[in-house]
Amino acid sequence: MAPLLVVGLALCLSGTWAVDKGNFKTCEQSAFCKRQRALKPGESPYRALLETMELTNTRLTLQLINDNNKVRLLLELYRLQGNITRVKINELKPLKPRYEVPDVLIRDLSVLSQDENGVVLSLGVESQRVIISARPFRLDIMEGSDVLMSLNSRGLLAFEHLRMRKDTKRRPLQLISKNEEKVEDGMWEETFKSHTDSKPNGPSAVSLDFSLPGVEHVYGIPEHADTLRLKTTDNGDPYRLYNLDVFQYELYNPMALYGSVPVMVAHSPQRTTGIFWLNAAETWVDISSNTAGKTVFGKMLDYVQGSSETPQTDVRWISESGIIDVFIMLGPTPKDVFSQYASLTGTQSFPPLASLGYHQCRWNYNDQEDVKSVDAGFDEHDIPYDFIWLDIEHTDGKRYFTWDPHKFATPKEMLQGLMDKKRKMVAIVDPHIKVDSNYKIHNEIRSLGFYVKNKDGGDYEGWCWPGSASYPDFTRADMRAWWASMFAYDQYEGTMENLHTWNDMNEPSVFNGPEVTMHKDAMHGSWEHRDIHNLYGLYVQMATAEGLIQRSGGVERPFVLTRAFFAGSQRIGAVWTGDNAAEWDHLKISIPMCLSMGLVGISFCGADIGGFFKSPSTELLVRWYQAGAYQPFYRAHAHLDTPRREPWLFGPENTALIREAVRQRYTFLPYWYQLFYRRDLLVHPVVEEGARGVTAYLPGKDEVWFDVHTFQKHNGAQNLYIPVTMSSIPVFQRGGSIIPRKLRVRRSSTCMEHDPYTLYVALNLQRTADGELYIDDGHTFNYEKKEFIYRKLTFANKVLSSVNLAPDAKFTTDSWIERIIVLGASKPSKVTLKTADGQEKQLEFDFNASMSVLTVRKPGMNAGADWTVTFQ
Repeated sequence: MAPLLVVGLALCLSGTWAVDKGNFKTCEQSAFCKRQRALKPGESPYRALLETMELTNTRLTLQLINDNNKVRLLLELYRLQGNITRVKINELKPLKPRYEVPDVLIRDLSVLSQDENGVVLSLGVESQRVIISARPFRLDIMEGSDVLMSLNSRGLLAFEHLRMRKDTKRRPLQLISKNEEKVEDGMWEETFKSHTDSKPNGPSAVSLDFSLPGVEHVYGIPEHADTLRLKTTDNGDPYRLYNLDVFQYELYNPMALYGSVPVMVAHSPQRTTGIFWLNAAETWVDISSNTAGKTVFGKMLDYVQGSSETPQTDVRWISESGIIDVFIMLGPTPKDVFSQYASLTGTQSFPPLASLGYHQCRWNYNDQEDVKSVDAGFDEHDIPYDFIWLDIEHTDGKRYFTWDPHKFATPKEMLQGLMDKKRKMVAIVDPHIKVDSNYKIHNEIRSLGFYVKNKDGGDYEGWCWPGSASYPDFTRADMRAWWASMFAYDQYEGTMENLHTWNDMNEPSVFNGPEVTMHKDAMHGSWEHRDIHNLYGLYVQMATAEGLIQRSGGVERPFVLTRAFFAGSQRIGAVWTGDNAAEWDHLKISIPMCLSMGLVGISFCGADIGGFFKSPSTELLVRWYQAGAYQPFYRAHAHLDTPRREPWLFGPENTALIREAVRQRYTFLPYWYQLFYRRDLLVHPVVEEGARGVTAYLPGKDEVWFDVHTFQKHNGAQNLYIPVTMSSIPVFQRGGSIIPRKLRVRRSSTCMEHDPYTLYVALNLQRTADGELYIDDGHTFNYEKKEFIYRKLTFANKVLSSVNLAPDAKFTTDSWIERIIVLGASKPSKVTLKTADGQEKQLEFDFNASMSVLTVRKPGMNAGADWTVTFQ
């Protein structure tokens, strides 16, 4: 939640909310960004000292020298398994250690052996090599005669070395060495509004440019409320990566938001590559292109006139501190890049199945009776849900790990009531701790010395929801271990196994801090906050998730939602797009925002259904429920000052539309759970007010797509116009796929655990299809002990079969196959089931000739068994 109440931001006279952009820096107001952006291309002072090159079987090292100030840098180049190249640049002899990001990479990286080819270094992939040029320093990654990527080709490498402060103001110009760099404003002290950053280490920024020949399209570097394809930044600010609590963010803007993942994906018809800039400090990313601003007609004219200019995108990364540590992922396909990044930072955590259901939230449900009433409302109106949420007002005076003694006097009774219905709850636990000598959590953190320190060595204090608050130092492993222990049932009183956690405000948000966050000269041990800022939220979520795991003895999978995130956050839990607004453009932007996160590994993403601020029209609310039903995280949420908006409060007709959207979500739960979105569904939500139709592009020249509602078949490689009504959610299943669904929707996902499956078999032009079926207990880590069912479903040569993909796994299920629907089918004369014991039986079927849809009813085999169904 944005700091609406405490800092006194108010509803403006026009009746709209808006971000106060003056609270947040532009590049011009950020001293290091302004300094670095002022550098001119083609004037690089860095030279490679080729005589210092050392090549071992694990790495290449090479010294660089800045000919202006004679400071030497050490370049290290590693060739990693999986077609990844790592480049690190640090000072050769820094005045003190510079920060290197820990805890993000998932393991010690495997390094391939090198062969000795001098300055032309083989990358281990046939015809791939690195060429290092000496003056000025430049590094080119080649494949054959093609340049895949160049580093410092524009000469914008910059590495501000650590130095002792010198008082140049009083020294005559003739006494200043020509090798001394002039002191600019903001190098040793910087003021923004009323806040002064003391900068005891002086200037420490790093920067490097990358050139991408043949590339016009780049993606990634979330979080920004912008289009999926990143724009050029020549005529405005760079994209900013700096986790901030931004009060109702502005759309189509490179401003920083709540999370930062410094990963960019570059795509062309020929190749896909990726850049992972491993730095947790404030970072700006400039993008330029030689095709920017050219119209389609202009590009056609170039082609007709025989223009030989190759498209190229240039990217420059600028960080305030740390070192240059970059992973170059060479693809060559999008899937390869995603796998390469996953090998570095891990994959999306496997969530409890229930967390893929529907979540009901607002700031705030008033008391236990309110919770009970809302819970009953879902049953009364036959709308399924899995989680109900409690925001900050459920606590005793914003003291986290507590309950309001009057409004939530018997929390276990409330939780047991939900558990009896197989439902769950999420309660918020934020990382700002109320400074109160009568508060156990505060006293323990203070006595253990676990708070972040201010620049003078005292506990850092800022202003947040509780008033005066201090902030635990989550960069400390011992602090994270203590925090995790606080989720034990005997510590966090009133909790049960069906209570999960929400970490909000973990950028961290400091209402009276610079840019509504922590001062950069606050201290985490020996490191400044400027070094670790973008890691803070990841560490909060990490410690919280570990607490939920520990309280169950390591058995139960946690569910933890976070607002702030960084590279690697996908290993821990879910994220959402923060404090959006009840506006059509905010519904529309939620799609590229979550897709952008998915491109950099964070797939468990969603947006507040209906918008957090303001009140949606009924049309907007319905459309948002419909769009959200096909996004990974599905939660409705609303601001304290907005009218109540439970799904049944907008009249019977709209209740029915919302009910249908939520029920559609639940029928697909087996699919969401086992694949977390495969390539087999294409969804085009309606995101325009008053829409009577949408146009969806169905990809694939030789593909076919089936409307999942009508079963109408459409060819790929076309823009399809789809008429829509208020009940429409255009969804298409790819021909060649098999999707398992559960059509008996009950009050929660857990109630559907043993229900039967319907298999939707969509045939491609070759009249084949395949898919998978995965089943486990839905909530524990027992799948790591091979307690699951994993089956391959295949349709070929008029035979549908189920084969065990994990014969060493052990798990049983009561679920069975109650229906098979074949799309694009021909009418058979008979359908025969053959089970693993050799028994055969004829199955009943219906055939719709006009739609070519074959329905086999109640074949009856167990979902975990081997079987074949033959269509003769």
